Amino acid sequence: MRWYEQMQLMRKFEEKAGQLYGQQKIKGFCHLYIGQEACAAGAVSALTKSDKWITAYRDHAHPLALGTSPDAIMAELYAKATGCSKGKGGSMHIFDKEVNFIGGHGIVGAQVPMGAGIAFAEKYNKTGNVCICYMGDGAVRQGALHEAFNMAMLWKLPVIFVVENNGYAMGTSVQRTSNVTELYHIGRGYDMPSEPVNGMSVEDVHDAVARAAERARAGEGPTFLEFKTYRYKGHSMSDPAKYRTKDELEDYRSRDVIESVRHTILTNNMATEDDLTAIDEKIKAQVLKSVEFAETSPYPTADELYKDVYVQQDYPYIRD
Repeated sequence: MRWYEQMQLMRKFEEKAGQLYGQQKIKGFCHLYIGQEACAAGAVSALTKSDKWITAYRDHAHPLALGTSPDAIMAELYAKATGCSKGKGGSMHIFDKEVNFIGGHGIVGAQVPMGAGIAFAEKYNKTGNVCICYMGDGAVRQGALHEAFNMAMLWKLPVIFVVENNGYAMGTSVQRTSNVTELYHIGRGYDMPSEPVNGMSVEDVHDAVARAAERARAGEGPTFLEFKTYRYKGHSMSDPAKYRTKDELEDYRSRDVIESVRHTILTNNMATEDDLTAIDEKIKAQVLKSVEFAETSPYPTADELYKDVYVQQDYPYIRD
C-alpha cells in the first residue's frame, strides 16, 4: 500500500509538472521519471532514514519517495524562494538535507565519485549508513565511474551504485553507444558484486537493494545494480522521442509498475477499489495544493545572489 501511494504521488506530480511546463509555468530543463517509479520506491523501503541518496538530474521522484514535501519540490520547479533549493536549483538540482537527499546533479556521471565520497565519510565516521548512488545508462561511459568503482572496491566503501537503464542515453540506444550492453558486467571488472534487476518490479528492486545494503553494512563493500527500466516520456520535455516505436512504448506501458502493484493489492485482498480510489483522490488534492503553493510563493530577492556562494577569502593569494 505504501509503494502504491508513493508511486502514484511520483506519477501524478510529474504528470502535472509536464502539463505546467507546456504552459511555460516551469522553465528551463525538465526530465520526467514517469515509468521508472519502482526504481525509487523499492529502494526506499529497503533502506533506513539515515542512509544517504544521490542521483543525476532526473531527480523529482527520489525525494518525493523519501518524504520531501511536494510543495517544496513544485516551488523549486517554479524557481520560487520556498523551493527546497531556495529557487536556485530548479528541476535538475533538487536537494533536501532533512531526508538525506544529497541532490540531483547536472553533469553526467559527476555524482558517481561524489556517491563514493559520501560513502567514504559514512565509513570514516563509523555511522553504519550506506549511500545509494543512482545514474543513467549514459553515465557508465564516463571515466569518473571507473575511478570511483576502483576506489570503492579498494576501500570497501558502503555504497550501492545503481544504473537506471531505461535503454536510451538521451536519444541514443545502449546498443549504439556501448560494446557492453548488459551494463552490470562493468562492475565485475572490479570484482564488484553486480547483478541485473527487473526495474519494472518494485518487489525485485526492494530485494536487490536490501541484499546490497546488508553487504555494505557488514563491511563487504559496494554493489553495482542494473535496474532495467523504461521512461514513457522523452529524455527531457523538449525530446519528441522519435527514436523509438509506439509498439515498444505500449509494450512497456502494458507492464506498468503502478498497475502491477495495484493488481497485487486487489488480488490479495489487501484493499478494495474504493480504498485505492481514496488514495488517488488524496494524491490529486496534494498535487493541486503543491501547484497553488508554488503559484503564490514569492521569487527569491536580489540579495539571494550573494548567499550560499562559497568564496575563498585570500584568493588570488595576493598579500599587501
